[in-house]
Amino acid sequence: MFCQIYGSHPSVRILQHYDIAMIVCVSKPEIQSWHETGYQSTMICFCPSFVSRIFWLLDRNSTKLSDDPLKGECVMSAQPFLPRLTAYFLALGFLTLIHPSFTFAVQEGPWPVLDDFPLPESVSLCSEPMPLEDLRVSEMLDREFTILVWDRAQVFLWLKRAGRYFPHIEKKLTEADMPEDLKYLAVAESSLLTYVRSSKGAMGAWQLMSQTARRCGLRKDRVIDERLNFEQSTEAALKYLKELKDEFGTWTLAIAAYNCGEVRLRKEIEAQKVADYYRLNLPQETERFVFRISAIKIIMENPERYGYSLSHKRVYKPVEYDSVPVQIKVPLHMTDVAVALDTDFKVLKELNPQISGYYLPSGPYTLMVPSGQGSRVASVLKQLTLAASHHMDGDSEPRYLVVRQGDTLSAIARRTGVSVATLRKVNGIQGSLIMAGQKLGLKH
Repeated sequence: MFCQIYGSHPSVRILQHYDIAMIVCVSKPEIQSWHETGYQSTMICFCPSFVSRIFWLLDRNSTKLSDDPLKGECVMSAQPFLPRLTAYFLALGFLTLIHPSFTFAVQEGPWPVLDDFPLPESVSLCSEPMPLEDLRVSEMLDREFTILVWDRAQVFLWLKRAGRYFPHIEKKLTEADMPEDLKYLAVAESSLLTYVRSSKGAMGAWQLMSQTARRCGLRKDRVIDERLNFEQSTEAALKYLKELKDEFGTWTLAIAAYNCGEVRLRKEIEAQKVADYYRLNLPQETERFVFRISAIKIIMENPERYGYSLSHKRVYKPVEYDSVPVQIKVPLHMTDVAVALDTDFKVLKELNPQISGYYLPSGPYTLMVPSGQGSRVASVLKQLTLAASHHMDGDSEPRYLVVRQGDTLSAIARRTGVSVATLRKVNGIQGSLIMAGQKLGLKH
């Protein structure tokens, strides 16, 4: 803790310390005299844990005054909990004595007056007008708009990330002849964070569930989850939205189905005999979803109007990389591939967040590599595959492997198809401890 009192008085001396400040005053008459003179002091405390621990000790008999400001009336010690609590309440009484009107407010004068931002007179989403004449509809939009427009840090981050991700989304929407407003759905779902995972298991920038992702052509298994790949998940999300629009007829209903699921929306439409998003009684999150997207659109289309000014230099640029179709025959450690491509594991991993673990899994898929390195991928993979094949026998199965950083027995078992029990038996392992650099046999 850092404690400092500005001002001086002959009966009070100050000691700055990072623990506990205990200030002893001489006598109540002097305190009263101090108050009558109108003297005021300001106390400012900074504590990393946001808990102020300033104890005022009013004990004139136990303290001998000294001319040395670091001795006598300033006592530094750590007190037990109950005495500390008692000292805290004594402090409040002491402050009341020296200044009855004492308050903890630091700012003097009136607080600044903030004006409310009005909603636009008309709002549309995906070229479908919102019935703002309906009081309930306008209040729902106002709720989401007010919450978001005052979330200053979040909106600035949206504007910055939009420079990285919106160009690709807009390109794909144009190619699919779909409304550009759908790009704001990704903002509402994930704030354009590609690694977000919901409590229900939805993942990626578009928050796709596993079943939906597979239905839309994404790979989702133990080693690859393409929901985390921004380009691939964008393709899948737009395909899904297009299917929902074809089924339900309007983009607002398609967006609602995207949020709560098409099965739930079909059930509600059938039960309520209404096929209008603004008239349906839906789960609370789904009822807010379209309004949240609309509020995001209002703010991001005209940020200056709502007090957001961002230079082009502050906008995040798209990450440049090469996409290369690969056919991996045997698992390859990503560090080996990264080094061969003159980059780092971290760079390769962040370009391919859909790949779990430390190895490139076998099979066909698309690999992202640093820009300009795409032409080298085939030769690099060929060389690494040949090196790995050097340790294989006639049936093309590896006889052993070298443990790499991050490996576990269960991970090796999943990667090689050799059970954990077999790995333990072949290598004489009693528990689960293995070390990087250790050579493990995979068969007798």
